[in-house]
Amino acid sequence: MEIVNIRENDEFIKLGQAMKKAGMVGSGVDAKMVIQDGLVKVNGEVDTRRGRKLFGGEVVEYNGESFQVEK
Repeated sequence: MEIVNIRENDEFIKLGQAMKKAGMVGSGVDAKMVIQDGLVKVNGEVDTRRGRKLFGGEVVEYNGESFQVEK
C-alpha cells in the first residue's frame, strides 16, 4: 500500500489533494468527480466530501488502489 505524507507544516490534507498526490487522479477536477460520484472510500466507507480533512492513519480506496495517509 502506498503512503501519502502530510506536509510537516500542515495539520491535515484534504481528500482531493491526497488523491492527486497519490497519483490516483490527474487533477482536482478528476478528484471532485469521482468523490462526488461515490467511488471513493475512506476507512472502508464511501465519502463524497472532496474537502474531507485527513489527519493521518486514514486508508483511501479508489478503483482497486489504496493508500494510507501519514503525518
